[in-house]
Amino acid sequence: MNKVVLIGRLTKDPELRFTPGNGTAVTTFTLAINRRFSKDGQQEADFIPIVVWGKIAESSANYLTKGKLAGVAGRIQTRSYEAKDGSRRYVTEVVADEVQFLEWGDKKPVTQSSNDDYGDDVTPVDEGDIPFN
Repeated sequence: MNKVVLIGRLTKDPELRFTPGNGTAVTTFTLAINRRFSKDGQQEADFIPIVVWGKIAESSANYLTKGKLAGVAGRIQTRSYEAKDGSRRYVTEVVADEVQFLEWGDKKPVTQSSNDDYGDDVTPVDEGDIPFN
């Protein structure tokens, strides 16, 4: 069984790319996960690279930003590649099946302070004029 569930904060804004050929969306970001125990009073964290594919990748890129809290469920995957200098590099990352946006942006809903604050395109209706109850 290969299943991992993480909750942490994004270290920077997600990067959205599209694969050559079929154009599948892929988003990468890093989660900072606080460790359970601190060392000498200093909180320690692990920095876990996350890879997300498809529609979830597009949503993640659109709604997640640096510092926001996110939950990720997926699997751990290892891979290797040859670097430009010819050395072999090994990567361990989480391939996410699910991403939960646990903290939203700073946008606040618009609220009206009184009934007289209507926009130009809205006409107030007297409730007595409504033909149904």
